[in-house]
Amino acid sequence: MNFAGISERFRFYIRRLQERLWVKPLAISVLSIFGVLLAKGADRIHVEGISPRISMDSLETILLVMASSMLVIATFAVGSMVAAYASASNTASPRTLTLVIADDVSQHALSTFVGAFIFSIVGLLAVKENYLGIAGRFVLFLLALMVFGIVIFTFLRWVDRIARLGRLGQTIVKVEKATEQALEQRRKAPTLYGMPLNSLSASGQAVPAKRVGYLQRIDIAALQSLAVNAQSRIGVAVLPGSLVAPGRVLAYVRGDFQAKPDVDGELVAQAFVVGKERTYFTDPRYGLVVLSQIAARALSPAVNDPGTAIDIIVALLRLFALWGAPQDEDNQQDTKYDRVEVPELSVRDMFDDAFLAIERDGSGAVEVCIRLLKALSSLASTGNAAMREAAVNHARRLLAYAERGLALPEDMATLRELAGFVEDIEKQALR
Repeated sequence: MNFAGISERFRFYIRRLQERLWVKPLAISVLSIFGVLLAKGADRIHVEGISPRISMDSLETILLVMASSMLVIATFAVGSMVAAYASASNTASPRTLTLVIADDVSQHALSTFVGAFIFSIVGLLAVKENYLGIAGRFVLFLLALMVFGIVIFTFLRWVDRIARLGRLGQTIVKVEKATEQALEQRRKAPTLYGMPLNSLSASGQAVPAKRVGYLQRIDIAALQSLAVNAQSRIGVAVLPGSLVAPGRVLAYVRGDFQAKPDVDGELVAQAFVVGKERTYFTDPRYGLVVLSQIAARALSPAVNDPGTAIDIIVALLRLFALWGAPQDEDNQQDTKYDRVEVPELSVRDMFDDAFLAIERDGSGAVEVCIRLLKALSSLASTGNAAMREAAVNHARRLLAYAERGLALPEDMATLRELAGFVEDIEKQALR
């Protein structure tokens, strides 16, 4: 049994569940019911002589107050969260909604309020029906005080978070953090723990996609198992984030020593999880696209917020600096799947995802062009050859756009001076 593959699959679906708003409230609600059952269990210990006597009226009053207030607070929380989600979609990008919904503090707050409401209702039923004895009422009283304290602490913590949830700056931070995590994971495993792609990977039995959607995950462990059993090799043709449709090749299967592969194409296709939308955690390029879209919206005439575009450029600079930083040997990937060949991310494609829209829409704002050229100059000097080539290419594109977008010759002269690194790199290449 491949525990690494099972663990990876488990983490993928756990992350998907975190994007569902009902999961945590349901779990806390079930836990609150067990709390009342715990109080009933205290009656079986027969400690009535040492347990303080809690009157039915006082316990009922506490639970009534909690039940009535928790329902109001839970309703208020849902309304506030929906407003935050709408704000994130309208001010940033609709593609950021999944990250905002997955906010731990807000989900924990809503779960706490709903769980406290369920606890108080179940507790009231137990008290009204004389389900609890002396020890049980005392334990229920302690649980009610504990739940009430947790509610107060959670509410105070949540008020601070909801004031910023859905705001543009906070949304950008969330997207950058999710993209950083995805890039860090891919840096550790550029080929998803498989073998690097070679010239023979695009030969053999083609396995086409069966449905339209975005590739969300590749079960490399399943592909390895299929390849081992059939004494074949599998070359992956698409990476997570790719748009697939019937007819597009997902992978190529070829047998060892030019033998005909004996692999069921249906099983190979099942290892490619296709959904209706892209995901942040398995698709590093998606975060770059979303950041670029936020900048493009900020640069639109309706919004006219070049400052946000500049903030996005700085965030992209941090992300690409992380990607191009030297890797420690301890963090290098170990090849776990020697019969599966996977392509690495293309730096050129990543630069296109990040900067094309900003170059197009920001070419009329000299401050945006200046910041972008400075960022490209910094990335060109990182020592990464692929990043240097991509930075030079995008600097040229920005100058071409600016020729049409800027009205003053002085602004163009400033940009050409900043773009001097392009000529310096070209001269070094000719030596």
